[in-house]
Amino acid sequence: MVSFKICISDPSSGKTFQKEVKDSQARPFIGLNIGESVKGDSFDLGGYEFQITGGSDYCGFPMRRGILGARKRITIAGGIGFKGADKGIKKRKTVVGHKIHDKISQINVKVTKAGAKKLIEIFPQAEKKEAEEKK
Repeated sequence: MVSFKICISDPSSGKTFQKEVKDSQARPFIGLNIGESVKGDSFDLGGYEFQITGGSDYCGFPMRRGILGARKRITIAGGIGFKGADKGIKKRKTVVGHKIHDKISQINVKVTKAGAKKLIEIFPQAEKKEAEEKK
């Protein structure tokens, strides 16, 4: 049983929407890399096209482009998995490889081609939550 939480970033509205996909809807993501495109038809968002921008595994370690394998401890000076520090500072951090596998729990995607219906109309619960938080 494979399941992913898909975080969909919509540049046109500046909002992020979440969708949980399981089993048959999650299978098309297995084996894809960061930077690859995926069609929204595979998880009930017809007409949309997305680009995978990252994600994290079940322990919260971030996916990083250029890393082969599941998990590695690497020395990094900046970028994904390392928040800024003083100039020249390097740190040893644990990151996950760029290929999606069954241990990944969250996948971040951004919209590259919009469908006929806007994402705000497809995910109305996000607007309701914002209205409740403002009260």
